[in-house]
Amino acid sequence: MSRNLFISIANFVNHLERLFLPHGGPPPALAYLVHQPSSSTTSTSQSFSLKDLIGDGMLWAVPKHRRSVEKRLNRKFGYPEYVWKPLKEKRNLRSCQHCGHDYELGLLCPHCYDKVRQETQLMQDKIQAQLGLEPVEQEVIILYEGETADQATDAATGKRIVEMKKPRPMWFTKNLLQKSTQQSSDTKEAKPSNLA
Repeated sequence: MSRNLFISIANFVNHLERLFLPHGGPPPALAYLVHQPSSSTTSTSQSFSLKDLIGDGMLWAVPKHRRSVEKRLNRKFGYPEYVWKPLKEKRNLRSCQHCGHDYELGLLCPHCYDKVRQETQLMQDKIQAQLGLEPVEQEVIILYEGETADQATDAATGKRIVEMKKPRPMWFTKNLLQKSTQQSSDTKEAKPSNLA
């Protein structure tokens, strides 16, 4: 249907061009040579424009049929069997054993992690206040109140030391400062362990 409509409009436009421009008009290369400034004495055939004739009368991308109520509601809320867009109750909530707040299974407790985030921010601020914005080429050891560089887990030689003026939190143990990577072994044998 739309193809037939398009063909009929194209034929109509061609017929109008033949009617008003019998010789097809000047070729595009000579358009600048033939063009004359418009004056009040020019005939109406020279000021002919298809845009003026057609204007905004054609709308191609409009729907043919109205959306039904069922389809509108399915787009708005989804399909209950496949995708349901409104909120559903969460069944994977657990209670934190340390603070008692609820958290989603598979994620960290946001209340407990907030303490870690605040302590990390204090550490970063202290490092920036003592060491400035210079690039850090050496490792930084953070010592809390009552700790000395001799008691630090790693040797403090060649490392920067930042001291915090507060006691170490209970959850922030010293073994968190140790490197967790192990040296790769040279042997290729796998030895079994915990054999009964």
